[in-house]
Amino acid sequence: MVMTAPDPATLINLAEFEAAASGSLAPMVRDYYAAGAMDEITLRDNREAFDRIAIRYHVLGGVADRDLSTQVLGNRHDWPVLIAPTAFARLAHADGEAGVARAAAEAGVTQVLSTLSTTSLEDVAKAAPGGTRWFQLYVFKDRGVTADLVRRAEAAGYQAIVMTVDAPILGRRERDARNRFTLTDGLTAANLTSTMGRVASDGADSGLFQYFATMIDPGLTWDDLAWLCSLTTLPVLVKGVVRGDDAERAISHGAAGVIVSNHGGRQLDTAISSIDALSDVAEAVDGRGAVLMDGGVRRGTDIVKALALGANAVLVGRPILWGLAVGGEAGVARVLAILRDEFDLAMALCGARNVEDLWPDLLV
Repeated sequence: MVMTAPDPATLINLAEFEAAASGSLAPMVRDYYAAGAMDEITLRDNREAFDRIAIRYHVLGGVADRDLSTQVLGNRHDWPVLIAPTAFARLAHADGEAGVARAAAEAGVTQVLSTLSTTSLEDVAKAAPGGTRWFQLYVFKDRGVTADLVRRAEAAGYQAIVMTVDAPILGRRERDARNRFTLTDGLTAANLTSTMGRVASDGADSGLFQYFATMIDPGLTWDDLAWLCSLTTLPVLVKGVVRGDDAERAISHGAAGVIVSNHGGRQLDTAISSIDALSDVAEAVDGRGAVLMDGGVRRGTDIVKALALGANAVLVGRPILWGLAVGGEAGVARVLAILRDEFDLAMALCGARNVEDLWPDLLV
């Protein structure tokens, strides 16, 4: 039974948004957003790994005035959170990716738009012309389609390209297979043609699993990263890195940064958690590019821990969808406001006046 969502203003943490969204979404959509791969061990560990890290805080730090801002790719961000690319947002609410864009712009947060968004990249840009946004890219078997997406993102004012590299083949998400996941209500992947944008199941498996097998190129190599970098003057980040040696290869092939990510636990189950992989990647990059992290961020203290381990910023994905499901644009705005307030509180209680005060010695 699908329940009516509560007023987002009455919810006080991201876990309450998840619970409210889970009750208000149709089961197939809820499972699509929430699912991990196989036994969902990595999905759980992304969250539990944060809980295993304790903070050994400083006192008497003079924290009456705090600066939450950070630098990513040479640009100032009001606070170190970006919105992760998540596909098919209009399954959660009619506001979809455009509503996320407006809430992000109001909160001073960069939105990373998915290739598989249900609102075109141009319409998202028009929805919040004052906001900043990056474009997440899957590399299609048809390289002409890929190159065209890059050109469109440039023309629409996107400021970076995020190449996802951890999904050459879609991970086995058993909830989606059981539900025979498909896009509903006439929705499509709006950045693509009507033929390429259709994600449907033939009844044998998840429609998205079938889509990846048909459309997305599993043969990518480091040469393809260099090719992508040659197409654009925009900075290119590589998303899906969990090893220091791969991070070094990304930088040497032209990437401006890496995003430490295991795809939200949706690809290879039992893979290392994102926060556990972070310090190795940050050490390998050694300031030669941006280092970001996604996976499991649910509290302001999680942001502190990620920055202390070497991230310039974190990305948040599922909580944005929970906010969207509960209250559309207003729900997303509330999720971001809660997370910012928690981060500000955590900074103060750690004795940190700015992000430069967050060092590994804060953590045990």
